[in-house]
Amino acid sequence: MTSPDPRPAPLDLNLLHIVLALHEERSVSRAAERLGMSQSTLSGALAKLRASLNDPLFIRAGGEMRATDKALALLGPIQSMLATVRDDILAEGEFSPAGQTGTITVALSDAGEVVFLPRLLEAVRAEAPGLAIRSEDIPHEELEAALESARVDLAIGYFPDLARANIVQQLLMRHHDVCLLRADHPMAVGDTLTRAQFLELEHAVVRPRGRSQEIFEQHLKQQRIERKVVLTTPHFMSIPAIIARSDLVATVPHAIGLVYGRPEHGLKAVRAPFQPAPTELRQHWHRKFNKSPRTLWLRRIVAGLFNEAQDEWKEGWVAT
Repeated sequence: MTSPDPRPAPLDLNLLHIVLALHEERSVSRAAERLGMSQSTLSGALAKLRASLNDPLFIRAGGEMRATDKALALLGPIQSMLATVRDDILAEGEFSPAGQTGTITVALSDAGEVVFLPRLLEAVRAEAPGLAIRSEDIPHEELEAALESARVDLAIGYFPDLARANIVQQLLMRHHDVCLLRADHPMAVGDTLTRAQFLELEHAVVRPRGRSQEIFEQHLKQQRIERKVVLTTPHFMSIPAIIARSDLVATVPHAIGLVYGRPEHGLKAVRAPFQPAPTELRQHWHRKFNKSPRTLWLRRIVAGLFNEAQDEWKEGWVAT
């Protein structure tokens, strides 16, 4: 009687894209739909991968499929391999956006989504209706690896940590900060707060996971300006509702001020009494995808939409 073969089953590289789909969808049915296969076929493929890798790869928890540590370790290499096949091996002849399918992933902060996402979605869908867009807020210490592995196609916004040898960047435009007040606030009568008013007011301060506010905060520190901070939050999107119901002031990127500093929101955007150096907004990508047809196309769209000449936020930022 022969003993069972202790060696794992051979690994079928053609099945690795299933790991990526299951991780992103967290559902067998949704992953199967995305890949254009039946649930039973996907389950069978997952069983083969589990046997080959001697790991369950995904376990059901809280009503969804959660990746094991081994599956998580595979994600970066799988994404990089699939991107190489897509961009270097299958990219023959002229790139045709209209025939593209799948997902474009961009790294954006929540404030960056206000600036970039509406027009980017419109432009991408106009040229490539088969593509979806995913926006991710990725910790800055993980962003370089995400770009290298093709988990993220572009990082757009203020990301000073990406000043690295393997990361290419392009300046798009420069933005500054404004102050948001309740529209009927007694200090919202002009276009600019005075220094005395800024110091007298109580402040709501946003400290996001990213570094979008660090230039303004560093300027205050250098000038030894101390505010009366009564609220600190990591999110910009809660600020309009908070300011509209209080006497607080918040300093925000001026795109946020333009969107929300309007009578219909009960808010007004005014200039701060001092302006540090503007925040430089850039698009970033990994050098290994410098000639990738898909990345070249996406970068062309971004650069065409967002630049000093086309900056929709540049003029008329003070609400009337």
